[in-house]
Amino acid sequence: MNLAVNARDAMGKKTGNLTIRTRNVTLDDEWSKAHPPTVPGHYVLLEVEDTGQGMDAQTKARIFEPFFTTKELGKGTGLGLSTVYGVVKQSGGYIWVESEVGKGTKFQIFLPQSGESVQAAGPEKDSESPVRGFGTILLAEDEEAVRDLASEFLKASGYTVLVAKDGLEALEIAEQRRGSIHVLVTDVVMPRMRGTELARKLKRCHPELKIVYMSGYLEHDSQDGSYERGAAFLQKPFTRESLLLKIRELIDGKVHESSESVVVG
Repeated sequence: MNLAVNARDAMGKKTGNLTIRTRNVTLDDEWSKAHPPTVPGHYVLLEVEDTGQGMDAQTKARIFEPFFTTKELGKGTGLGLSTVYGVVKQSGGYIWVESEVGKGTKFQIFLPQSGESVQAAGPEKDSESPVRGFGTILLAEDEEAVRDLASEFLKASGYTVLVAKDGLEALEIAEQRRGSIHVLVTDVVMPRMRGTELARKLKRCHPELKIVYMSGYLEHDSQDGSYERGAAFLQKPFTRESLLLKIRELIDGKVHESSESVVVG
């Protein structure tokens, strides 16, 4: 999804093509020597190619750095491609990019093949499904794709969801809300106001408010007191189940306060 969104932005309002391909490949010693640290073996190749504006060598060298972005202020956090990189590396894979200015961009993701046979998925058991929720959740997230997806997950599970694209809009929604807000689900790094500042401001008026912080990176720093005690943390990318279970645990009081503060990059 991150690669598709970036491709859309790179092509802008012009007509363009986004091509997604998958196939099995075998990487030999010659390829591996030319593309270190690739290890020879059997892989599944995922290619995502666009006909957008492309990148110069300087930009291409930095695209996987956290918080590096070529988009204008408020249009992106620079975490999309670093998240993609993290997912690929956690899966034991490799990612390569080919791009030239004016000639588009192609990402190649090599994921190791599994020797296990695929089992047909059966119906989900009720005991394994997240408990349907109730109450009102204020969702603050500046990335449109993530915001829409999280909102869909929460609404489908029975929650009333108030959606904000940043901290200031979330404050306005909270001020205008006559009923209760039970949980704040907020990204940490947002334009105009960080999620931590938003949480502190809302807690002054809603001391019983539960908080879930979302971020692609976690760093621990016991000297920093920027996080509300008792808050829950959800690392991106997340699944529907992990989001719903995190909120359920928080509401049920199963998230314990830590003696350390947690800093999310």
